Amino acid sequence: MALTGAGVSTASGVPSFRGENGIWETEFDPNDFHYSRFLRDPAGFWEERLRLQEAMFPSEIEPNAAHHALVDLEERGVLDGVATQNTDGLHRAAGQPTLAELHGNAARVECQSCGATGEANPVFDRVRDGDTPPRCDCGGVYKPDVVLFGENLAPETLGRAEDLAMGSETILAVGTSLQVNPAASLAGLSDRLVVVNFDETEYSARADYDLRADVTDVLPRLVELVDDRL
Repeated sequence: MALTGAGVSTASGVPSFRGENGIWETEFDPNDFHYSRFLRDPAGFWEERLRLQEAMFPSEIEPNAAHHALVDLEERGVLDGVATQNTDGLHRAAGQPTLAELHGNAARVECQSCGATGEANPVFDRVRDGDTPPRCDCGGVYKPDVVLFGENLAPETLGRAEDLAMGSETILAVGTSLQVNPAASLAGLSDRLVVVNFDETEYSARADYDLRADVTDVLPRLVELVDDRL
């Protein structure tokens, strides 16, 4: 199984949240996106969320070589699936057959009253026009279909990721600092751990292989090595 983080999407133009130049360090206060803030002030939350969305996705983004390589690895039968901490939807756009989006998908919204889901872009257009907080036809307030600070991961999604991890001989952790639990704890659920990341991670010392490299170089090369052996 592959466990992915923000580093997988950097080459697609998606900025990281953490680190020296991360969004949380330079532009936004994480407290503005806490679930309690959404409940207390949904209109203000959505105004800030629009700013965050525009900073996260400044232009049209597309899957990069790393996303496509993970699809190739699963299609070749050497990868059981992907669990991602990313909310950009790029693994889904790349066509990953088996995918657990641990922190949700920023391209979608969910009504907090009736549970209806829909595309986020039309809702953001409404927010730009001053329609805050945006509401469903039933009158309920929409919420981005992501896990906010103060929320728990969806049990079924986390359970699916844990099943993938425990059923895999190796966890391939790519583009993630492995700092945020419970997602990071998945890295310890298999017999073998391979880490591919530019920087040291929380699991580097215990990893069987710790590669400080660009995931868009390593993963396509891994596909080539698999093809050479098939």
